[in-house]
Amino acid sequence: MRKHIFNAGPCKLSDRTLENTARAVLELDDNGQSVMEVSHRSPEFEAVIDETKALMHEVMNIPDDFEILFLGGGASMQFAMIPYNFLQGKAFYLDTGTWSTKAIKEAALWGDVIEVSSEDKGFTYIPKGYDIPADADYAHITTNNTIKGTEIMEDMDSPVPLMADMSSDFMSRPVDFSKYAMVYGGAQKNVGPAGATFVIIRKSMLDKVVDRPIPTMLKYKTHVDKDSMFNTPPCVNIFAIRETCKWVKEMGGVEAMDKLAQHRADTLYNAIDESNMFKGTVAKEDRSRMNICFVFEDKYEGLQKDFLSFSSDRNIIGIKGHRSVGGFRASTYNACTMDDVNALVKAMKDFEKENA
Repeated sequence: MRKHIFNAGPCKLSDRTLENTARAVLELDDNGQSVMEVSHRSPEFEAVIDETKALMHEVMNIPDDFEILFLGGGASMQFAMIPYNFLQGKAFYLDTGTWSTKAIKEAALWGDVIEVSSEDKGFTYIPKGYDIPADADYAHITTNNTIKGTEIMEDMDSPVPLMADMSSDFMSRPVDFSKYAMVYGGAQKNVGPAGATFVIIRKSMLDKVVDRPIPTMLKYKTHVDKDSMFNTPPCVNIFAIRETCKWVKEMGGVEAMDKLAQHRADTLYNAIDESNMFKGTVAKEDRSRMNICFVFEDKYEGLQKDFLSFSSDRNIIGIKGHRSVGGFRASTYNACTMDDVNALVKAMKDFEKENA
């Protein structure tokens, strides 16, 4: 029996992705080799990575003037690579929580960082009404805060190249790539298993790399020139990303994912708002659809372990809040079903009946 999985990442994947990747681990396309064994420079794997890129272009409507890379190191490696390649004088960063804060720390090694932050209220809202300096080398945003539970839902205008960490909401909605210079993220949310990082970079950005020595592996041009295969790429992960892209396409594309994300979030937030025991933690207008954070009302705080145990008995896992925040967090990524959400809502209501 599949559990109701709400892990923040690695997260739940579609049945198609799991089943086809499991088969490929045993044998890739009837060629007598596992996808873990096949040479990354063989025609068999080149076909896999080429199809994966083509599907991502199609599913996400990515223009041809962008390159798609699959790298290692997680999104955290990109925190360093972006300023290493592009920060000459100063950059603008929107600080909406843990991961953008980490990105700022890396950028500060290479130049001045102009930041706007929501730290004053514990990163429980998205700052608004700010200006991006027109003389910045680039602007950087993190579109979804997996820990605090806020999300930027619109593709914003920027007077300078816009970089976006979309680790935890990529492929959950359509994206207007004309607004971005680069979109990147760890795959382990909506896209595939942990271990691969997607980088979608406008080709013209390669002409903006600063004039300083950059280690070969940290240059974007290195990976663009070699089609993500300068060194051995995460082959199994790329195969799984391909299967996820196929699944999203079969489900109706990112437009369908967008509607499902809203339905899941509305259902769970409504249950939170209607409850006398649970309450949300962030500004309603900035609530994430991917990471739904909530806590007990003060008088019920002592029941946290009891609720986690109660939920676990119903095969609901992954709802414990991040250790830096506490409370609860339900990560409702693309593969999360309404059955999963309804099971959690029922558990919340049943627990409240028994304990309120």
